[in-house]
Amino acid sequence: MTQPWIHKAKTDSLFILSPSFLVVAIVFVFQGWLREIENDYSFYTWLFLIVFVDVAHVYATLFKTYLVPAEFQKRRKLLIALPIVCLVVGMVLFGFGSQVFWSVLAYVAVFHFIRQQYGFMRLYARKEPKTKANIWIDNIVIYSATGYPMLYWFLSSPRAFNWFVPNEFWRLENRQLLTVLGWVYCGVMVFYAIRTMYQSIRLHYFNIPKNAIIVGTALSWYFGIVHFNNDLVFTLLNVVSHGIPYMALIYLKEIDGKSSQEIGPLYHFKQWKGLVFYIAILLGIAFFEEYLWEILVWKEQFSLADLQLFEWQFLLVPLLTVPQFTHYLLDGFIWKSNPTDIKKAGN
Repeated sequence: MTQPWIHKAKTDSLFILSPSFLVVAIVFVFQGWLREIENDYSFYTWLFLIVFVDVAHVYATLFKTYLVPAEFQKRRKLLIALPIVCLVVGMVLFGFGSQVFWSVLAYVAVFHFIRQQYGFMRLYARKEPKTKANIWIDNIVIYSATGYPMLYWFLSSPRAFNWFVPNEFWRLENRQLLTVLGWVYCGVMVFYAIRTMYQSIRLHYFNIPKNAIIVGTALSWYFGIVHFNNDLVFTLLNVVSHGIPYMALIYLKEIDGKSSQEIGPLYHFKQWKGLVFYIAILLGIAFFEEYLWEILVWKEQFSLADLQLFEWQFLLVPLLTVPQFTHYLLDGFIWKSNPTDIKKAGN
């Protein structure tokens, strides 16, 4: 059985599988420097991690939907209606208060992040025998790798980081329950490791990318949320492990991996010059969006002193979150096109 790469071994390994391992290694090797960077270079960490990775990856969805004529026509009603629905729902939620709005969005974001890891795992398991045992065990291990750290967040003492804003998650400190969940988590991971070794010996086959996704997910979520209690470490592990693989997936599978007839005008984005153009567009749109957030809402990195729009926050905040909210929900539809497409976040 051949390895189930999405594109090629080299590109998959570099852009989809390695980010989690690379960032975990950086965190352990450069812990002292990261504290200095967090204190002295917060603008640059915000620019590169939040804007150029987290916000940018949201707009990569455009290259599978709105910018592909055939895809847009196929899902025309959905692609037009969903942003409107997101805006209306956002305004309703904001009507109950900004805390309610950000809390709901945070839970949706967590679900999206978890489902992306599940989706990658399922894609890399597509060539394995689809027995109930295999599917159940794979599902249990990927949901344990992501679910236990989030439960730890909900049940432990306050963390030094947020998903969006402080107090966005419902919390109940319970050390006894955490201990039980910790043992269950360890049991699942040990069982999976032993079973995987046994199966690889018996079948003379080891699924490299699927197991790399599972291990990388477990490492980035555990060390980002449970082991370290640091805002920059959490952002590094959370954003890089999620955003870069997603942007790579869109390019490798939806642009470079398809014919010119399938992607229409996007064929100009093929090859290395197109890749540079693809990245430049994502970074440009991301910076523009975040600049609007800064001058209209946050006023932390940039501000216009004479611009006072507080009374319009009920509209501005939901409007600015439409791309993000749409991305979370749209991913539940766009990866269901056919059995070979990745079934990612929200499906």
